[in-house]
Amino acid sequence: MKLFTFLILLFFSVTMSFSIDINTKNIRIIRDKYGVPHIYGKTDEEVAYGLGWATAEDDFKSMQENFLTSRGRLAEVKGKDGAIMDFLCTVLGAKQTVDKLYDKSFSPKFKDMLSAYVKAVNKFADKHPDQVWLKDAFPVTEKDIIIGYTMGLALMTNVQFDIMKITNGTIKHYEPLTMPKGSNGFAVNSHKTKDGNTYLGINSHQPLEGPYSWYEAHLHSDEGWNMLGGTFPGGLTIFHGTNENLGWAHTVSFADYSDVYKLRMHPTEKLTYYYNGRWLRLIEKECHMKVKLFWFIKIPVTKKYYQSVYGPTLEHDGSFYSLRFPAAFDIRGAEQWYHMNKAKNLEEFKACLKMQALPGLNIVYADNKDNIFYIDNGQFPKRDKHYNWWKVVPGDTSATLWKANDYYPLEDMAQVLNPDCGYVFNNNNSPCNCTSKEQCPDSKNSVLAPYYFPYDDNRSLRAAYLFSSTGKIDYEGFKKIKYDQSFMNPAYNYAMINIEDILHLDPKKYPQIKESIAVAKRWNRSGDVNNKQAAIVSLVIHDVIHKLIDEGNFPSVRCRVKEKFLVETIEKAQKHLLKYFGTIEVPLGDLQKLVRGNIALPVGGLPDVIAATFAKEYKHGKTQSTVGDSYIEMVQFTKNGPIIESVSPYGASNNEGSKHYTDQMQLYVSHHLKKMSMNYDEIFRDRERIYHPL
Repeated sequence: MKLFTFLILLFFSVTMSFSIDINTKNIRIIRDKYGVPHIYGKTDEEVAYGLGWATAEDDFKSMQENFLTSRGRLAEVKGKDGAIMDFLCTVLGAKQTVDKLYDKSFSPKFKDMLSAYVKAVNKFADKHPDQVWLKDAFPVTEKDIIIGYTMGLALMTNVQFDIMKITNGTIKHYEPLTMPKGSNGFAVNSHKTKDGNTYLGINSHQPLEGPYSWYEAHLHSDEGWNMLGGTFPGGLTIFHGTNENLGWAHTVSFADYSDVYKLRMHPTEKLTYYYNGRWLRLIEKECHMKVKLFWFIKIPVTKKYYQSVYGPTLEHDGSFYSLRFPAAFDIRGAEQWYHMNKAKNLEEFKACLKMQALPGLNIVYADNKDNIFYIDNGQFPKRDKHYNWWKVVPGDTSATLWKANDYYPLEDMAQVLNPDCGYVFNNNNSPCNCTSKEQCPDSKNSVLAPYYFPYDDNRSLRAAYLFSSTGKIDYEGFKKIKYDQSFMNPAYNYAMINIEDILHLDPKKYPQIKESIAVAKRWNRSGDVNNKQAAIVSLVIHDVIHKLIDEGNFPSVRCRVKEKFLVETIEKAQKHLLKYFGTIEVPLGDLQKLVRGNIALPVGGLPDVIAATFAKEYKHGKTQSTVGDSYIEMVQFTKNGPIIESVSPYGASNNEGSKHYTDQMQLYVSHHLKKMSMNYDEIFRDRERIYHPL
């Protein structure tokens, strides 16, 4: 009888994913003239279903990348690149974490929303089998969605760079942790604006395509969910954007969340390490993958990893390193975003933050009550203060084994509310620079001071300068700051702190590049699309970044590039421009393109300017933008409601042949935005089409 009861419970635990009943006739998807979905439903569950359906219609490819990574099967489709993601997901233990925590982590309401979402995705796959990459990877489950969230949130604490340093042998006890390529968030209130309104700038820097690119949507239910902004393909809610009362931007934090431990191994017994006076055995694990080579040829690949008391463990050249990071112990971030979506005011929003389920994301907030707010939000483990946690710490004692889910409270985090200067910002930099100098948080005397790296990048230095050097600004002035593409004087870049050296080389010492040195000296430090001196600077910066990556030093801070290498990169850039363009003074937009399909448009921007662009090789000597300014949303909170503008790099659809595959490209490269609305009458009036999902 007990066995029968167990089997019945097991059956329901497997089949409950599809038990929720959704009446799709209650769901309306209204596509505006840019193809952006405005999804209406009576319940939040119906809206979740609509979002799952609309996302699948527009970008089923990227959704499947996330789902297959959750299953450890992306390598079967994407080959070597997919294998990297599969291995990361396996080593980080995302599936095991979700299996362990799923039942107790979410409310029944949110579980129903997850069930509705996966029901839509599976229905779409069933109706469009020609778009399914791996037939046996369906149906998708709720846990697949949350594994994707867990993986993404772990990567936002930069743990992947620790793994990279371990596997390539560049991890050393004195190296600082690494940081992301960038994002921006800005907010100003009536103390700073000429019209007395409050402005919010949402400006994440993400890949322009793929599973971590932005998908724009507007979600509206009769239960009070009304949010417009960006999510990832496979996301159940808006991650950052605005509702009718408030909005926020996220930037990845550069605080110290994750840790690396070097284990003390036994001199003769394999896989045995010392911990608290005892010798313990590492748990040996294997990651099994089928890696696509070409056509239908796949080869089985097995990679070993291990588990210690600290967490997942990797070996390199006989040394073993363990990882410990907050995302391994908490999967509630997806639901916290849901509650943030539905917050109506600052008090409710702060109550959502007290869940503390997002492990490492800054928040820049604004609302219709003239409040602006910045917080270096995250999960800060309570650690033994006798160790320098920015370095690799000893893996032989419980003194370094911080407790899971024992974090400092929200009140201890660096934050600023309504400074007199009227502005807050973050550009992935230290919270020590987030508003006027007089009103920045006293991070040095904070209990979290050891977690904050006193670090600025060009974007944060530039934002501080632009906001502090102007009086009251209008909305156009606010947008001008967001689209700034200049370096400070002296120039500074987080990848190489001596970037200014490019501009001061001696032509007598290096006659082979004297013309390029002259061009660099004329450069006004701008990455404008028409700047004729910026092209050679762009090639040099990208070449240096690739060099630092090869050495295992990027992305990291305070790298000083040797003059010899700078000269070599300038010489290489000079030859490149002469070969493909016949001159070394080339408008940046002639070199650098935003590309999709058969469209290639000139695009400005350089690494670490506010309106940033990272590029890779394209063709005919040109480069292609891949990361940087991605989904942009600008909000004006007025007495008559929010005025919203936004733009995506390409369009609302990732399907070739769709008119919305490329229809925002020209707006994007020309620094223009499209008008958006959350007003039903306006949306209905200007609709392209309206329909129910299947």
